[in-house]
Amino acid sequence: MNNIRPITKAIIAAAGYGTRFLPATKNQPKEMLPIIDKPIIHYLVEEAVNSGIKDIILVTRAGQHILEDYFDSHFEIENALEGSGKLKELELVRNIPKMANFIYVRQSKHFPYGNGSPLLAAKSVIDDDEAVVYMFGDDLTLSKKPVVSQLISIYNKYKPTAVIAAQKVPRHEVSKYGIFEYLKDSPVPYQIKNIVEKPVQSKAPSNMAQFGRFILSYEVISELSQTPTGKGHELWLTDALSRLAKKGRTVIAQPIQGEWLTTGDPLSYLKATVKHALIRPDIRSEFSRFLKEIRP
Repeated sequence: MNNIRPITKAIIAAAGYGTRFLPATKNQPKEMLPIIDKPIIHYLVEEAVNSGIKDIILVTRAGQHILEDYFDSHFEIENALEGSGKLKELELVRNIPKMANFIYVRQSKHFPYGNGSPLLAAKSVIDDDEAVVYMFGDDLTLSKKPVVSQLISIYNKYKPTAVIAAQKVPRHEVSKYGIFEYLKDSPVPYQIKNIVEKPVQSKAPSNMAQFGRFILSYEVISELSQTPTGKGHELWLTDALSRLAKKGRTVIAQPIQGEWLTTGDPLSYLKATVKHALIRPDIRSEFSRFLKEIRP
């Protein structure tokens, strides 16, 4: 582990059904819903690429060709834009497939449901001596330094088994998340002892919650393949990480510098859209005035 390989691959989980957004997600993945003028998945790829990632592994399911097409060239649109002299828009479209090397992996139906299964689906394209970035396809972040880059820095410094992004949540909301129990007096900052899934407020070991950004060594993927399904008969990454922490492996739950924005339900999605609009130089002033005008 002294000469670790640079982290160059990111796995993005995009195989869910987006049932909370039906009927909008009947014919398109939730990850393709727009945040202003770019789909959610585009922001994740940008975060990874801006952190030095070269290979983007998108784990999809049947019927999600629209997602794959998005990161490919579209000659008809390009020709139409070029013919009408819309060169700025043409450049935007042409640059999308150049962002990274895109690899598509289909999550077969024989895998159990759950956020651990995309890692098993992508296992064949990961070498056993490398670590990878893992991202939930519906979690966005706002930060000066990309959150993925923050986690990579921690991984390179301490060479742990895994690094998990963490953010403080109000105590009354701990029952919604996986909450970290930290080791006391550990020489490694923020090393965890356990992850308690959705604890009641009175029994929560902290108010630091897990969200969808990880650096995972291959050992995590191997452990996941031996982890039984948990709540709801789903395969949970949290269970594998907890097992490794209890075995004495170094698992770090690193507080991030920035803000975690989930888009997993319509209200959270709307909040994320508003926050992005308020930081966009071209629309924030007028949009801010609009929000003040409609304030009851």
